[in-house]
Amino acid sequence: MSMIRLLLAEDQSMVREALAALLGLEPDIEVVAQVARGDEVLAAAREHAVDVALLDIEMPGMTGIEAAGLLRSELPAVKVVVVTTFGRPGYLRRAMESGADAFLVKDAPAAQLAEAVRKVLAGERVIDPTLAAAALADGASPLTERERDVLRTAADGSTNAEIATALHLSQGTVRNYLSTAIQKMAARNRAEAVRIASEKGWL
Repeated sequence: MSMIRLLLAEDQSMVREALAALLGLEPDIEVVAQVARGDEVLAAAREHAVDVALLDIEMPGMTGIEAAGLLRSELPAVKVVVVTTFGRPGYLRRAMESGADAFLVKDAPAAQLAEAVRKVLAGERVIDPTLAAAALADGASPLTERERDVLRTAADGSTNAEIATALHLSQGTVRNYLSTAIQKMAARNRAEAVRIASEKGWL
């Protein structure tokens, strides 16, 4: 039996170690690398010649979705399984667009995760069925890339001037993007627009 070489990327050490221990019990899976940051994924995948990368979405340095896109362009042979605590439909859509082969919520049983690892290596796609249904019902994000950038930058309470500086835009342009994003989210203000877009996984 050939062993599946797995990279585990998860910033919470307790969760990462538990996942590594559970997956390590599988007879055909070997966890050969563990990282706590998204921006360490590519180097670790390359160094350890992994077959599959299991990526959390929320990580410092780089999100799991961004890391999935990087793996797809730099190491296309590596299969990517994205796991998340947050079952947000927008995350599923973005993960698939970035080249992920599987998308599961983190509380899935270890046996299901192991099965997903085997399936992606066999060329299949694995998607949590509840999330898939929600993503179809929600549709694609109505936000443009720039509107998303502006909302994301506004999330920490930045002023229009601060957003303009951070994104190299004029304050008038920032106001226009925020206004459009608020309308699209059917929100009363920017804070509510940020909250709605975040809950749907569109930021």
